[in-house]
Amino acid sequence: MSPTYDVIVVGLGGMGSAAAHHLSARGARVLGLEKFGPVHNRGSSHGGSRITRQSYFEDPAYVPLLLRAYELYERLERDTGRDIATLCGGLMLGRPDSRTVAGSLLSAERWGLPHEMLDATEIRRRFPTLTPGDGEVALYERRAGLLRPENTVAAHLQLATRAGADLHFEEPLLRWEPYRDGVRVHTAENTYTAGQLVICPGAWAPRLLTDLDVPFTIERQVMYWFQPEGGTGPFVPENHPVYIWQDADDVQIYGFPAIDGPELGAKVAFFRRGTVCTPETIERTVHAHEVVAMAGQAARLLPALPGRFLKAATCMYSNTPDEHFVIARHPRHPESVTVACGFSGHGFKFVPVVGEIVADLALTGTTDHPIELFDPRRLTALSA
Repeated sequence: MSPTYDVIVVGLGGMGSAAAHHLSARGARVLGLEKFGPVHNRGSSHGGSRITRQSYFEDPAYVPLLLRAYELYERLERDTGRDIATLCGGLMLGRPDSRTVAGSLLSAERWGLPHEMLDATEIRRRFPTLTPGDGEVALYERRAGLLRPENTVAAHLQLATRAGADLHFEEPLLRWEPYRDGVRVHTAENTYTAGQLVICPGAWAPRLLTDLDVPFTIERQVMYWFQPEGGTGPFVPENHPVYIWQDADDVQIYGFPAIDGPELGAKVAFFRRGTVCTPETIERTVHAHEVVAMAGQAARLLPALPGRFLKAATCMYSNTPDEHFVIARHPRHPESVTVACGFSGHGFKFVPVVGEIVADLALTGTTDHPIELFDPRRLTALSA
């Protein structure tokens, strides 16, 4: 019996929606399965904004993928007319030897990326909302900025549907198994067959990919919105960049300009420092002591920001032990299964290029993009 679909994509959040788009755009018969509704807020691809940057402190190996992601985000905006990227500039702040600063500088210099190095006096002069300490510096990247996660997912779903993808929402995967020369997928609604399976599980990776032998850790993270003292005028994108600040104790926070009008203020969050959870046990309530801790840390760099707390929301990081991604053919099912997971809190800026890579792997078994760093077999020994 011929497969019903060429490819089944499980998970239609950031990565899965992009995969469904790129696969269907190449003429593949695509079924997308999503546990929740379209553009939901139960996983990781929500919260109004995500930072994008090219001077990548995590590893210079990511930079070629970022350059391609920027091209694809521009194309996504043109093809859908949606507001997705705002390149308002970005500051990577901290001590000169901090990972945030030194790692960003390493990537910028290795790949010849335009950037400026600013001392504390110059930071305070050019960006008066920020008050770094005298010994702190920043790498300024003009083409850094922010992405709209909900609009990105909606845009990819729009294009996938336009290209003929069959997208099923509120239909979670129950199980799957190899079947003849492909796979068979079971949901509560039906059983489907396909030549290829793509799994983009987000925080559900520990349950859906038990045979991948990767020790994922799921973390609850909190995003906060404050109304700055004196209003949002100094915090609009024309005046205030995105930023990541690493203090002397190696605590990182990140934040954004005020992009949704004065009633929603400006967003800030800790980078990491989350609590271990599962998608079923995550505490969605944000407590007063958490707000106090965030306000206190943010005030050290942005004294006017935590004027009045407005709201908070939770999301989840899906961490690998080394905080690098997993994008590969499944080592135990290399003929029919592709996985994209473990994005460790820094994956959203890569969404469109991950979709392109996944389409390559599912349809041809290989990709020209540099993904050696993301082979899950590097982590197998850690799960033993």
